[in-house]
Amino acid sequence: METLERYEPLVEDFDAFREACGRSLPSVVRVNTIKATVERAKAALDDEGVGRTDREWSDAVLELDTDSPGSTWASFHGWIHGQEEVSAIPAEVLAPEPGERVWDACAAPGSKTTQIAALMDDEGLVVANDNNLGRLSALRFNTERLGVTNAVVTNRDARNFSLEPFDTDEQSSSSSATQSQNFEAFDRTLVDVPCSCEGTVRKNPTALDDWNLDHVKSVAGVQKGILRRAVQATKEGGTVVYSTCTFAPEENEAVLDHVLAEEDCRLVEFEIPLDSAPGITEWQDETYDESVRKAKRFYPHHNDTGGFFCAKLEVGE
Repeated sequence: METLERYEPLVEDFDAFREACGRSLPSVVRVNTIKATVERAKAALDDEGVGRTDREWSDAVLELDTDSPGSTWASFHGWIHGQEEVSAIPAEVLAPEPGERVWDACAAPGSKTTQIAALMDDEGLVVANDNNLGRLSALRFNTERLGVTNAVVTNRDARNFSLEPFDTDEQSSSSSATQSQNFEAFDRTLVDVPCSCEGTVRKNPTALDDWNLDHVKSVAGVQKGILRRAVQATKEGGTVVYSTCTFAPEENEAVLDHVLAEEDCRLVEFEIPLDSAPGITEWQDETYDESVRKAKRFYPHHNDTGGFFCAKLEVGE
């Protein structure tokens, strides 16, 4: 984990951070409220003798005393879904309402898509997009297993995403730029982008084996394009949530800084009752817009979770 040494200037209690990154993650699930109430899911786990601990910040997030939550009766019936705790943050920040139009720009394998649908009471429309055709089977499987009926799946490059013509069976890998402005804007958009995945080292100890700065810079360029398109595709006054599972400022604050300068949007404060650090405004030889402090960095030693970054933007002035 030598890669993590680059973040020592950013992390308070760096020794605790390094120690936490070397531990395995707790087993956490999200209750799928499309199929079961929280109380019903808890009762099923109790009947099976599976110990559980509530997570105070979310009624629907539970830590289980098992290494195989997917083998439980509640999981088999789609009442719970294995989901890393910090992965549940973006949908809560997005706060979609029943009946809205929501775009999940990088949706596979579907944990956040299905969480969004549950928060919407499975009403309205969730457009679950991913540019990786090979990952769509997992996305479709999870939406079906968890009983989601308000989602459609698309396979397009989010950087030039369009829904014109709208064909839910189409699996086009891209859409033309001339079509890009010809659809009704979304109320809310989630942009949980592909990233260097440094924050996943607790569940995937090899995550840093092939890390290199060239890849970080390359993926940051893609992230900027996706977030810009998300802002363009969301109506004025609408919400865009940007998130990653990396510590790299190049993929976090630098992406926000770029999009703030290029698009009509602003960062806004949000509350999540988990310990976090604010976004940073300086990194190496770069400085960022002061408003990036409104983003939140979730480090593994803060809440015994994976690493994560989340920011909330409002479209229009």
